[in-house]
Amino acid sequence: MLRLMSNPVIQALSYGRAFAEVLKEKVEDSLTDVLSDFGKFDAERNQWFQEFTKEVKARAEKEASKTTDNGKPVTISIDDEEPSDLQETIDNLRAEIASLKAALKQYRDQDNN
Repeated sequence: MLRLMSNPVIQALSYGRAFAEVLKEKVEDSLTDVLSDFGKFDAERNQWFQEFTKEVKARAEKEASKTTDNGKPVTISIDDEEPSDLQETIDNLRAEIASLKAALKQYRDQDNN
């Protein structure tokens, strides 16, 4: 065996094979670690997103339950009858938006004072 290791070609092949095996094992270990970390990250991201969604929903429900200064809740009425004209629908929606903007501005102004 000592004589085989003295042959430079055989020695190079042995080192090459050993190098390839060790490299393959290290790459497999690294890849396994990366995939494990990615799975952990994905699970944490999903949990964070669920918690974020719950918090947004809770705050939205809290805000929806608040009332305006006159004691009446803010509501948007939707007529059962559909306007026959598309332009009429757009005008109605613009009027409702303008009304809501005015109420929001009044609320913000009172909140800042």
